[in-house]
Amino acid sequence: MDWSNCTSVGLVLILTFLFIMKIGGFWNGYLRKNFPPGPRALPIIGNLHLFDLKRPYRTYLQLSKAYGPVFSVQMGQRKIVVISGYETVKEALVNQADAFAERSKIPIFEDLTKGNGVVFAHGENWKIMRRFTLTTLRDFGMEKRAIEDLIVEEYGYLADTIGSQEGKPFDVSKIINAAVANIIVSILLGKRFDYKDSRFIRLQNLTNESVRLAGNPFVTMYNIFPCLGFLLRAQKTLLQNRDEFHAYIQVTFVEHLKTLDKNYQRSFIDAFLVKQQEEKSTTKRYFHNGNLLSLVSNLFTAGVETISTTLNWSFLLMLKYPEIQRKVQEEIDRVIGSNPPRTEHRTQMPYTDAVIHEVQRFANILPLDLPHETVTDVTLKGYFIPKGTYIVPLLTSVLQDKSQWEKPEMFYPEHFLDSQGKFVKKDAFMPFSAGRRICAGETLAKTELFLFFTSLLQRFTFHPPPGVSSSDLDLTPAVGFNIVPKTYKICAETRS
Repeated sequence: MDWSNCTSVGLVLILTFLFIMKIGGFWNGYLRKNFPPGPRALPIIGNLHLFDLKRPYRTYLQLSKAYGPVFSVQMGQRKIVVISGYETVKEALVNQADAFAERSKIPIFEDLTKGNGVVFAHGENWKIMRRFTLTTLRDFGMEKRAIEDLIVEEYGYLADTIGSQEGKPFDVSKIINAAVANIIVSILLGKRFDYKDSRFIRLQNLTNESVRLAGNPFVTMYNIFPCLGFLLRAQKTLLQNRDEFHAYIQVTFVEHLKTLDKNYQRSFIDAFLVKQQEEKSTTKRYFHNGNLLSLVSNLFTAGVETISTTLNWSFLLMLKYPEIQRKVQEEIDRVIGSNPPRTEHRTQMPYTDAVIHEVQRFANILPLDLPHETVTDVTLKGYFIPKGTYIVPLLTSVLQDKSQWEKPEMFYPEHFLDSQGKFVKKDAFMPFSAGRRICAGETLAKTELFLFFTSLLQRFTFHPPPGVSSSDLDLTPAVGFNIVPKTYKICAETRS
């Protein structure tokens, strides 16, 4: 027997086995004794069998109780580190912000955006697009009186539409969605739409459907096993919706190009097109049409979905807790009277401010922050997390952290009030996330929430439909990418 050949064959087999282990992540897991703990993974599917795919945040909450504030799960072949609880999320996203600043590559969003835009962008492209977005939103009034005037004007259309229902039961969600959409459209396109405009309705429907489909369990399966994409109708619908939305925006910015004046920029699109022309003399190109299309899509989706969903929760909660609605109205009457609400009134209205904050905390509309990725090797709570690790910040665990909130399971505005009834800021209030990837439109969102909520309660008192009591109202959310209330009817009674 040729022992040298046997040795060679054996060595090849051992090296092959070790290579397979390395590819599968087993070798790395063995070397990293202090990698975050987690449940034992099954071949191929990992920990998929443990998950409620319709509401995965619930599974993460259960696992955090078993494994602590930093733990790992395996979805298919991908290792995911989950961070939960206020202290841990703050340590990662705020104290070690740079290390956790990258966005993980998620198959469906890579397909939709190609890494363009701001929400799902990466590296230098993300930094440049975010800087441009923040500057431009600021220039177009996000932090100025102009945006208030815009919201107050839009409220007039919204109030007239609600008043036209004459106290009869109606679905308020579509009307609120349209009003909120007009604010971001005014910034992006420099115009507003009539609520019945067919193109406007279509843009809203495309966005609503896409957000709902993004939370579909089949899309989750595609993100874990991209090779299954050919089986998924939801994925195809998302791509078709993107193409239709982009086609409309493309027509819009071609029209804007015809009359573009860098000294008189009418909208966000104009500002981008001016940058695009200035960039022609440089070698690196960031202000290309792909980034423009994705940026407008990102801002429209984020600017409509988060604010309108929060407002829809706010009015459902006012139906559920009429005594809270009454206390808000008493404060409105005392501080504002019949004058239009303005942002400077907020500091004089601690109870109303507390109610709006508590709606955001309780509604918890984005229980899982969009996944982050580590830019470098990092240590968190004594655990080693290597560069390139997929990170899931569990925002719901922050907004319901028992160490931070007196009654985390309840709708309790007193969470944001001291014993004298003054408003109290809470560091654990993170509905917009935190750190480098915090929502770029946070200031705009806060302004819209306060002005729309206060204006509507100034003019109307909201009731459940006849035959429905407050106790009958269901606060169980519908299934989707974000947490939205189930469809409900509302009656608006004009206040005298």
